[in-house]
Amino acid sequence: MPIDAAKALAAEPRSGEIRWERRDVQLYHLGIGAGRPATDPDELRYTLESRLQVLPSFATVAGAGSPGVISGLSMPGVDVDLAKVLHGGQSLTLHRPIPVEGTATATGRIAAVYDKGKAAVLVMRTEVADADGPLWTNDAQIFVRGEGGWGGDRGPATRLEPPSGEPDRTVERPIREDQALLYRLSGDYNPLHADPEFAKLAGFDRPILHGLCTYGMTLKAVVDTLLGGDVSRVRSYTTRFAGVVYPGETLRIRMWRSDGEVRVAVSAGMGVPPRERSRAWGRDDAPVLADTIVEHS
Repeated sequence: MPIDAAKALAAEPRSGEIRWERRDVQLYHLGIGAGRPATDPDELRYTLESRLQVLPSFATVAGAGSPGVISGLSMPGVDVDLAKVLHGGQSLTLHRPIPVEGTATATGRIAAVYDKGKAAVLVMRTEVADADGPLWTNDAQIFVRGEGGWGGDRGPATRLEPPSGEPDRTVERPIREDQALLYRLSGDYNPLHADPEFAKLAGFDRPILHGLCTYGMTLKAVVDTLLGGDVSRVRSYTTRFAGVVYPGETLRIRMWRSDGEVRVAVSAGMGVPPRERSRAWGRDDAPVLADTIVEHS
C-alpha cells in the first residue's frame, strides 16, 4: 500500500533551522496584494520596514522552505503519485506574534492519517519555536485520491454548517495578472502557477493562483476590515480549499462576526459592475475557501 499509516505516524520528526528577514516579510506581503495604494498608511504597515508588522499567514512561507503539502510526501510510509495529491486545507495556531526577522527551529511530522474511503488524508504538522519558545503550529491537510479504503480511522468531520444570515461585511480584492508570479518568489515554485503548458497537463486552462496566496489575502482582508489592522489579535486561522482561483479574477470575501471569531466564505470570478450583479458575478461566484474561521482576541 503506498501509504503505510502506522509507519508514517511512527516516523521520527524532522527538524531544521529556518531564517527570515524583513525583506522576506515585505515580499510575502506584496505577494498577497499589500501596498495598494502604495502610500496608504494602513498599507505601509505591511510594506515599510520602519512600520512593519507580520501577517500571521507568513508562517506558511517563513524560511522559504517547501510547504507542508510537499514535505509531508517525503516522510517514511508515504509513497504517492503527485498527480493524485491536493492541498485540502490549512490551519494555523499562533502562540505569539511573529517577529519581523528571526531564526527558529521547525519540526515536522505526520500527525494523523485518515481513511476517507476513496482517498486518504495526511495531516502534516509543523511546529516552530525560537529561543524564546513556541511561535506557531501549522497543519497542512494533504488529500490523496485513490489511496483510502484500508479500514482506517475516518477522522473528524471537517464540514461546518454555513453561517446564517447576511454577512456583516463583504469586501472584494482584485488579483493582479502577475500575482502568482510574485507570490511564488516566497518559496513555492510549483510550475502549475506559472507555466501554461504544465497547467494544461494538470487539467487547467491556464496557471492558477496558489491556494496559500488566497489564504493570505483573505486573512489580510479580515485583519484590515474587522480587527483594526492589528495582526497581533489573530489567535488561529483555519480553512478548507474548495476551488481554484485564476490570476486576473476578483475575490469576494464575506465575513460573519461573532464573539472571539470571524466566519469567512470566499468566492472568485471575473467581477462585473455593481449595477449588473443581479444578472451575474463573474465565474458564477465560484467558492474557493470554505469552513473558514479566524479566532481572535
